[in-house]
Amino acid sequence: MTEDDGTAGPDDARRTGERYRAYLACLNERRLDELGEFVHDPVVHNGRRLELAAFVALLRRDVAQIPDLHYAVEMLVTDADQVACRIRFDCTPVGFRGLPAARAPISFVEHAFYRYEAGRITEIRSVIDMDAIRDQLGVPR
Repeated sequence: MTEDDGTAGPDDARRTGERYRAYLACLNERRLDELGEFVHDPVVHNGRRLELAAFVALLRRDVAQIPDLHYAVEMLVTDADQVACRIRFDCTPVGFRGLPAARAPISFVEHAFYRYEAGRITEIRSVIDMDAIRDQLGVPR
């Protein structure tokens, strides 16, 4: 916030971006037990209210299905309390959301929007390009 009028300034957007990158580092380093530092309890994920433990369980499932999962930022836009990100995944799923295991590495993207309050994520809206995954696995749409 700027001191003169109480509105958000560029430093707030920068800090939010730094917090978001720290959140992704936590995910990439598999420090899932530390997610409470970055994610509010509860958090709203694609319209569903989840306790932090349920959100962590969802991420643990993703890592189990994609052991080499790595969140790579392709595009990042931040505001004082919002983040928009295009994340690229280059990985080899052993089965993901009911799809068969990949025989070779695949690539796909996720577009995600986050709302922050008091430095932690309170809401996530994300869309994964499942068609790109299906196409690379040879699974009909």
